[in-house]
Amino acid sequence: MKPASTKAPRPAYLCDACGHQPPKWVGRCPECGEWGSIVESTVGPAMGTMRHAAPRQPSEPARPIATISAEPARAVATGVGELDRVLGGGLVPGAVVLLAGEPGVGKSTLLLDVAQQWAKNSGSTALVISGEESVSQVRLRAERMGTLHEKLYLASETDLAAVLGHLDSVKPGLLVLDSVQTISAPGTEGVSGGVTQVRAVTAALVAVAKERHIATVLVGHVTKDGNVAGPRVLEHLVDVVLQFEGDKHSSLRLIRGLKNRFGAADEVGCFEMHENGITSLADPSGLFLTRYTENVPGTCVTVAMEGRRALLTEVQALVGATVAGSPRRTVSGLDSARLAMVLAVLQRHTERIALHDKEVFAATVGGIRITEPAADLAICLAVASAYLNLEMTPTLAAIGEVGLTGEVRRVGAIQRRLAEAARLGFKYALVPRGSGPKVVSHIHGMEVVEVTEVRGALHWAGRFSAGEP
Repeated sequence: MKPASTKAPRPAYLCDACGHQPPKWVGRCPECGEWGSIVESTVGPAMGTMRHAAPRQPSEPARPIATISAEPARAVATGVGELDRVLGGGLVPGAVVLLAGEPGVGKSTLLLDVAQQWAKNSGSTALVISGEESVSQVRLRAERMGTLHEKLYLASETDLAAVLGHLDSVKPGLLVLDSVQTISAPGTEGVSGGVTQVRAVTAALVAVAKERHIATVLVGHVTKDGNVAGPRVLEHLVDVVLQFEGDKHSSLRLIRGLKNRFGAADEVGCFEMHENGITSLADPSGLFLTRYTENVPGTCVTVAMEGRRALLTEVQALVGATVAGSPRRTVSGLDSARLAMVLAVLQRHTERIALHDKEVFAATVGGIRITEPAADLAICLAVASAYLNLEMTPTLAAIGEVGLTGEVRRVGAIQRRLAEAARLGFKYALVPRGSGPKVVSHIHGMEVVEVTEVRGALHWAGRFSAGEP
């Protein structure tokens, strides 16, 4: 009787850019379109054999849930208010946070400040490991920011074994790794930043963080589409995924929560970049408004929702000269498709506004980007004001979605929006009909008018600007 032959592992193929596994080698990945990214890997033993694995004694027996203490999972404040807001109170010991953002947006600057505040306030050490810069380069930035605390440790490594060695010697309460794509795991196939390497490095760091209760922040790169680079499993391995956004021409920076196992995943934190570092903005609405002392045509204020935060944002419009052919429609910070729709509604449902041959420019103030439909009514009023040369009162806020038939539709969080406008001294507000009498009655010091269509909104905007009751 012939002995059973052991089958050699069959060759398999893996995209080193996105993790797709094609059945055979191809020159271009059919999933992400990257050329030359398909590499050969080896498939391990069949999963069916795992059914016959011998059971082993668990490291810790299962216990009734009511007898388990939740104290080890309590969040520890980082000292950076806006980051704590997004995290749900702070960093949880043993939690792993993935912070992704475009190059140069300020990720390293923010996390250096976080490490300084942690070393200063928590009583434990903070370790920053940079795989992209030397320790001298990071020291220069820290000196400029004033983050030279004695419990803040710094190292420059690109090898996972060396990173684990630093953890043994420093024993930090916070680990910042900048970035996970620069670290390589010994004995793992692929180059640094590839799918296999990123997955192996992240899995090892997650295991160490859970075992030693180290709050860990991993810096991640993003693709040209703005998504987190690396395999999708990377986002499943970590506990929190944050997106750091910002325009290089603006000092505003936003942190958005995309995933959070310890709190709400729809919070937004605001920061301001300057030459000496980065600071939290607890009240950022002033960045997006221009304080006028007199009525000005071509401008209107709306209240946008960034996560759970209401931000007053000014929308400006300019109607240019008449041109033959196709006039320009230029936007900055707004959705060009929604502007085109709003212009069509204005021309169709108002008698005095003809925009088919006019150049129209629309923009927000302060570098913020608004894509939600609640800004439609403010765009309508700003464009109509610019076309009719109607001087709009700077104390008017307009909130509502505009439909193709000219109606003004309801939007969410209307009470929170109006409360923020009233807090900043706005006297008038136009909202969609049906927002609710309870909402309107709770807003003190502001005249709130419910409108059903664009023409009615233009009528009330003119009355408020003229000072009529």
